[in-house]
Amino acid sequence: MVDAATLPISSRRRVAQPSVVDKWSSEGGRRCTTELESDVVVEVGEMSFYLHKFPLLSRSGVLQRMISEYQPPADGGGGMCTLQLDDIPGGAKAFELAAKFCYDVKIELNALNVVCLRCAAEYLRMTDDYAEGNLITQAESFLADVLANWKDSIKALETCEGVLPTAEDLHLVSRCITALASKACASDAAAPPLVRNASVDKDALWNGIRSGDTASAAAAAFGMDWWYEDVSFLSLPMFKRLIQAMEAKGMRAESIAGSIMFYAGRFLPGLKRNTSFSNALASYGADGGGGGMSSRNITPRAASVSAPSEGDQRYFLEEIVALLPTKKGVASTKFLLGMLRTAMLLHASPLCRENLERRIGAQLEDASLDDLLVPNLGYHVETLYDIDCVQRILDYFMSSTDGIGTGYTSPALAEDGGGSLGVPHGGTPSTSLSPITMVAKLMDGYLAEVAPDTNLKLPKFQALAAVVPDYARPVDDGIYRAIDIYLKSHPWLSESEREQLCRLMNCQKLSLEACTHAAQNERLPLRVVVQVLFFEQLRLRTSIAGWFFVSDNAAGGDGARPHPGGAIVPKGAAAVAASAQAEVDSDADDDEPEGKETITDVKARVSELEKECKSMKQEIRRLGKPRRSWSLLTRKCGFGAKVQQAQPALPSGR
Repeated sequence: MVDAATLPISSRRRVAQPSVVDKWSSEGGRRCTTELESDVVVEVGEMSFYLHKFPLLSRSGVLQRMISEYQPPADGGGGMCTLQLDDIPGGAKAFELAAKFCYDVKIELNALNVVCLRCAAEYLRMTDDYAEGNLITQAESFLADVLANWKDSIKALETCEGVLPTAEDLHLVSRCITALASKACASDAAAPPLVRNASVDKDALWNGIRSGDTASAAAAAFGMDWWYEDVSFLSLPMFKRLIQAMEAKGMRAESIAGSIMFYAGRFLPGLKRNTSFSNALASYGADGGGGGMSSRNITPRAASVSAPSEGDQRYFLEEIVALLPTKKGVASTKFLLGMLRTAMLLHASPLCRENLERRIGAQLEDASLDDLLVPNLGYHVETLYDIDCVQRILDYFMSSTDGIGTGYTSPALAEDGGGSLGVPHGGTPSTSLSPITMVAKLMDGYLAEVAPDTNLKLPKFQALAAVVPDYARPVDDGIYRAIDIYLKSHPWLSESEREQLCRLMNCQKLSLEACTHAAQNERLPLRVVVQVLFFEQLRLRTSIAGWFFVSDNAAGGDGARPHPGGAIVPKGAAAVAASAQAEVDSDADDDEPEGKETITDVKARVSELEKECKSMKQEIRRLGKPRRSWSLLTRKCGFGAKVQQAQPALPSGR
């Protein structure tokens, strides 16, 4: 693509010259070919320029001083004036352009050479004091046009890295960064507000990273990430300064985080499959006398001679983590977990890893199980996955505001006598899952994944499972599955250890399928099996009592009638019955057959429940415990006082 900003220029004032310049040759160094022999040699690095004094004297204050102060060698022999300019910014290429300008040869300025030429002109003191419209003036004029264009500003900022000392002194770097930050912030301010639950495909790939429902994916969907790729080619120090300038100008945290994620995703392994650290951490050295940069000045476009050291890789990651905005949710949990795995691999500082763990903990409900399976990369590897890391992340979540939980009320509150088994007492399901409920489900899945590890000790498993409070789990099927897998993988546990482990689950909150499985599970302690059978029998008796109540009401009791919607209006609810009476009476003829069918269905269901209850009693007897032992065991389990309260009184007519 042709550069948008190119301009052929020459000195406006034509100075007297020994002769017309025919050409510049490369024989034995750069040589200006004229009718007169060269009388001055300027050496820049390994390049020699054979020139004439007069054109140089009329343009450059530095060359004028050096030529006037030149002393020939003491051994005589005359010879040409030889000057050394090894430290000129931009090296031999910049000096050649400046020399051509002195000879009034047209040169073409563009975004890739204007910064070097401006620095070289400053070094040579090519000001208007020596000639009107000198090189400094013309370079500054062209630079203003460059900074008005986004692409050209990026190119100019990249070239600043080769002449950093002078470019910083002339404020060229800050001018480029300010221009870029202003343009990006203006575009960001005109964009629609980012919302985390924007209509973006959760499985959409964004820069090789599954974005999920994140602000980064929303930015891509709205076209707000147009500048991410351009700035990703900057070196780390330049990129860092640009991000800080954008923050100072009020850019949204979502846009800044998206740019940082894109930048890191190009060069950090694990975040994108086809990249490597060497692309991002190559050491840059300017050619000639261009002023080399240290190994910390990382530029992705520089050619890499050797793989970067682990220290450079660690520095890169720590700087990226420090750049991320602190606002919750602006960086996806998948990205943060990928960064955490890389930080462990590179043995990043404890502060860096703690920063990542805290960020992940603050939005743990957005994590997926696969991303949470962090391999154990410690020096003393005991378990396959890093359980301690997940424990810390979970602790950070519980200490956050989302860890309080809003989906259910704590079971410590007063019990609701009408509450059904399987739903925490005193609580009702929320319309949407609360963060703590989502995390409870996630942790149950995680426990099931790590449970087969034979090196996982019981105290560590218990400690991780116990962090999630009981009220966060609407149903305990997940934790039961994890416990069962752990018992299967650790058959050497004693009976007391098994009972201690099973205390992590609440038998009242097991589903019918889980209860059926638990009742036949030989790995569970006998005490737990009895608890499961007890609560299942209690559940059945409650259901039977409810169906008996339905049967009595459907039979035409005085105080209750079947509601047209299918609900039964109980005795004593006179207000509800009265409100529905008119509608029931109006459709009495139509409802009578339906009522008979309902009574038949109820009787059939009661018969089935009675059979199930009878088979449950036979299962209990099969355990070999007499009734006295059953009563003693229920008292030991702590249910003796509740049995009579929970057992409903059956109608006398049955």
